[in-house]
Amino acid sequence: MNPLRIALPSVLALAIAGCAGLQRDARGSGAPPPMAASASVVVREAFLGAPRPGDELDSLATWIDAEGATRVIATAKSTHRLVIFDGDTGAHVGDAGSHGRGPGQFSRPNGIAAFGDLLFVTERDAPRVQVLALPGFTHLASFGDEELRSPYGIWVHETAPGTLEAFVTDSFMEGADHRTVPPAAELDRRVHHYRVGSDGDGDGVHAVHLGAFGATGGNGVLHMVESIAGDPARQRLLIADEDTRHGSTLHEYGFDGRYTGRSLPMGTFTGEAEGVALWDCGADAGYWLAADQTLPQTGFHLFDRSTLAPRGSFRGEVTANTDGIALHAAATPRFQAGVLYAVHDDRALAAFDLAEVIRALDLDPACAH
Repeated sequence: MNPLRIALPSVLALAIAGCAGLQRDARGSGAPPPMAASASVVVREAFLGAPRPGDELDSLATWIDAEGATRVIATAKSTHRLVIFDGDTGAHVGDAGSHGRGPGQFSRPNGIAAFGDLLFVTERDAPRVQVLALPGFTHLASFGDEELRSPYGIWVHETAPGTLEAFVTDSFMEGADHRTVPPAAELDRRVHHYRVGSDGDGDGVHAVHLGAFGATGGNGVLHMVESIAGDPARQRLLIADEDTRHGSTLHEYGFDGRYTGRSLPMGTFTGEAEGVALWDCGADAGYWLAADQTLPQTGFHLFDRSTLAPRGSFRGEVTANTDGIALHAAATPRFQAGVLYAVHDDRALAAFDLAEVIRALDLDPACAH
């Protein structure tokens, strides 16, 4: 079977998670994350899973299995594997992969994206992107090893039947300690663009590098990048620059790789702008959601899908220091209006019922259906 022609669930929500923060990343300063502003509304977690401190969980993606159960797949950087959770309970249901650079092995996996029954995983230390077939996590292909230096985040969408487009952030650093942002002239390779399709015989996956981009001057420079997500209806990418030394925020780029001249205002994020996801509510409606990596709780900020105007913020009772998120807008047995998954302090999976978010922030009720 052609893996790119697997039928896709029409309500499957794709969300690309954010990645490692300055405090634990080799590029960072070692400083603790900032304290969060206290103005956001509190939305209690629907669940907070058992802690897994050894894994160093980072990014999240969701997938619906053949029985209709929602699975949350997390990258585990320190144990070099993928960790799978039940989407309704948060229970750990399995692992995939081991340390190494062979097919199906991982060398510090970071970003992750699911599309239908395909799973894309970036590996910072390989460096490459692996394409796996679900449910067996079977290796289909790898790409990017000739262009990528330190890949972190990834976002994938379909451009035509059997053809996908992938945007991969590449946050390579310089210096003996790999903590120095490269000169501006090198920042034009912060995001790599690929077309992913079937091999000529229809039995494999092939990727074509379409180029790289990133502003080298002005407000749209991408100093330290991980999280990236897109809106195909507007040909819009939102890319999180998490370098607080230059003011962490989200920058808007087009699918053509050009900075649009628009970024969220400085000061929008108290800490680091991390996981980014589009909450598609149908037609022209919806919101962008981004994590503000802070203590004692993470702030989750919402913005109008079209104008990027702020639409409110919330925080959980416990969830803190969040890297990755996955916004699953499809109904599950437990979460009829959908669910937001978030990593808590690199060690646990948290979930927020989107019905409660809608109620707390007085959002468009159409997003509950």
